[in-house]
Amino acid sequence: MIRKLIFLNILFLLPFAGLMAQNASSARVNSTATIVEPIEIIKNVDLHFGNVISGYSAGTVVLAPDGSRTAVGVELSAANPGEVSAAEAIVYHGDYSYSITFPDNFRLFNENNPNQFLMIDQFQVSPVAQESGSDILKIGATLNLQANQLPGFYTNATGFNITVTYN
Repeated sequence: MIRKLIFLNILFLLPFAGLMAQNASSARVNSTATIVEPIEIIKNVDLHFGNVISGYSAGTVVLAPDGSRTAVGVELSAANPGEVSAAEAIVYHGDYSYSITFPDNFRLFNENNPNQFLMIDQFQVSPVAQESGSDILKIGATLNLQANQLPGFYTNATGFNITVTYN
């Protein structure tokens, strides 16, 4: 009877022996990495809206990436335009695509009366591709004036950031 019981136990456990014999498996995985040059942006030219004549109502000066200006509600001095230039920066990106981020807006303060300010917004960019894995960015924006804007030189020493990021 004990022999029959041992024999039945062996017969019962025999089909499970194959399942229990292999309880782990492995595969070899190789890995690689490629280090690319960091993306870089270098400013060449600052953004200058030039001389603007304030009006009795609010107005704007749109400085296009090509450096042309359009005024609405204010006047531009034809006889003395002042310093006018779209901003310019070079982006070194190799063979990779990237995105550009501007601030929503930026304030310029009257150097004699810091309570008076101008708002810059609606940034525009026109990238010009170069053969060397770089682009020249031409950057324009809109300058917003209040009605009867106080005369003076408006600036902001901190500047604003343009951020480029690989996609």
